Amino acid sequence: MSQLAVRVEGLTKSFGSTRALDGVDLEIPTGTVLGLLGPNGAGKTTTVRVLTTLLRPDAGRAWVAGHDVVAEPQAVRRAIGLSGQYAAVDENLTGLENLYMVGRLYGLKRAAAKARARELLERFRLTEAAERPSKTYSGGMRRRLDLAGALVAAPSVVVLDEPTTGLDPRGRLDTWSMISELVADGATVLLTTQYLEEADQLADNIVVIDHGRAIASGTADELKAQIGGERLQVVVAQPEQVGYAHGVLAAVGVGEPVVDEHLRRVSVPVSGGTKALVEALRRFDGEGVELLDVALQRPTLDDVFLTLTGHPAEDAEQPVGTTGGAA
Repeated sequence: MSQLAVRVEGLTKSFGSTRALDGVDLEIPTGTVLGLLGPNGAGKTTTVRVLTTLLRPDAGRAWVAGHDVVAEPQAVRRAIGLSGQYAAVDENLTGLENLYMVGRLYGLKRAAAKARARELLERFRLTEAAERPSKTYSGGMRRRLDLAGALVAAPSVVVLDEPTTGLDPRGRLDTWSMISELVADGATVLLTTQYLEEADQLADNIVVIDHGRAIASGTADELKAQIGGERLQVVVAQPEQVGYAHGVLAAVGVGEPVVDEHLRRVSVPVSGGTKALVEALRRFDGEGVELLDVALQRPTLDDVFLTLTGHPAEDAEQPVGTTGGAA
């Protein structure tokens, strides 16, 4: 287990009659990012709560940084940094005071806690706001301050539950960069996210969880390969041409075409994508059908998600640290 930062075997957890976790298994090699994906209520946040010792599992075992989450919760807490879905900062304290307080709670001496706080404020572009109460911060600034708080003790395992929820595109890119830096420095990251492109960008491996079970795992490319090949998509210029486009794509594809009448768009999975594309274009050209757009697309993680779970990714998970039913 020395090569694994996190190991989970057969975790189960119920809330009344609701089975939130139903035998979850997963592994995170040291120094990598695992993206945990699943629809609302799938069990992602419940998994995070167990791994961060906020919940006790009904059955199964889990180790974080070599420590059993049930038998050694204090050792686990010393080894991890946690950032939940909502920024957990004291609004009446300044940014500097928030991080200083976290450092002191982790046992850092006064000078070390203050130095670490200033280092992280600079790293997260909060130096100019260091002396301001955090209640004056924007949502993005509070999120950055919360992320900084998760790193005060330089944890070996960082758990990020929906870390970019509510951030603007700039803030999201900044957070992605910070996560990449963490891993480059040797940290291991467990990332739950509602943004599938985030997992595609950051995760070395991905586990898709649904109804409390891990139903698929692998790299983003491996998961995409599991659901088949490419898709051919066309947008026709005239509404009356949608039917013809459906016929053409049905002939060159390997499944039933999907039609969006409003957008005049038709798409179909294809085998041997380039040949299918050339044949479709030949047929459209032969009939003088005007195309506004043509695309040959590899599957996306959105396609994987929908195929495996039957649901789109949703953002209504209950945040870490709250009470209540399964998430």
